[in-house]
Amino acid sequence: MDKPAYTLEFERPLRELSRQLEALQQQSSENQIDLSVEVAAIEKKLEATQREVYENLTPWQRVQIARHPKRPYALDYIAQLFDRFQELHGDRQYNDDRALIGGTAFFDGRAVMIIAQQKGRETKDKISRNFGMPQPEGYRKALRLLRMAEKFGLPVVSFIDTPGAYPGIESEERHVSEAIAMNLREMAMLKTATVSVVIGEGGSGGALGIGVTNRVLILENSYYSVISPEGCAAILWKDAAEAPQAASALKLNAGTLEELSVVDEVVKEPYGGAHNDPAAAGELLRASLRRHLDDLSKLSEQELVEARYARFRNLGVYTESAD
Repeated sequence: MDKPAYTLEFERPLRELSRQLEALQQQSSENQIDLSVEVAAIEKKLEATQREVYENLTPWQRVQIARHPKRPYALDYIAQLFDRFQELHGDRQYNDDRALIGGTAFFDGRAVMIIAQQKGRETKDKISRNFGMPQPEGYRKALRLLRMAEKFGLPVVSFIDTPGAYPGIESEERHVSEAIAMNLREMAMLKTATVSVVIGEGGSGGALGIGVTNRVLILENSYYSVISPEGCAAILWKDAAEAPQAASALKLNAGTLEELSVVDEVVKEPYGGAHNDPAAAGELLRASLRRHLDDLSKLSEQELVEARYARFRNLGVYTESAD
């Protein structure tokens, strides 16, 4: 497949080398000139530069990859990994939030319930999806589907990809905080297996609202944080331009989150990010989901609830004083 035209700042040396390589190959083909030595030299330099760039990514650079406009979104993974997805609409109270989708599907022949945050690609779709920021009715729709999954004994797979819940006045008027809090409580007590995957951005309570699950997975170049780097920078340094420094301080990247046991597994991505080979990224995720769902299928309802409680209860570090 063609490589994405969009280039991140730190990828510019790679793009320039790629252009040089393409120009040499075209010149060799059009003029019937043997440029194999020159082509080999550029290919070697390109490979070395790729290793240097992608094996030493900073936290902020990984945030940029997580936001890449060509990165696969929830519906892309759903189309690849699941069969017969049937989207279910509405929260039965106010409206249908298109930033948060859900419905039934089959994964490896097993019926599951999917809940996902969905961004848009083109301008109209971005607006329709509210840039992936759910409103209260989105979380209430998710809760309705969670209860349905519990009723019929369906495992739940949730895809997290949001900068955060929508913070607008109308969202506050319809009690977005209460809607998220209700989901946290109900997901903690849900009597069915649950797995969540951070596939891009995992921002604040907006992400956690569908993320209180038995297993939490994260793609290699995704992030999961209590606040966006820009938001943190605006609070601490009064300047959103300090986002790179904030990204390092927040410890929001996949590897660090696994070390801290915030996530259970880091799912590898194709070299340079999932946008470089969405099909391969999907297959890597398929293997991980299959393994975790198989493990959870061996637990009883009570064991699932207890294991989920223990997972979140053990997060963090604290000390007790005798004084």
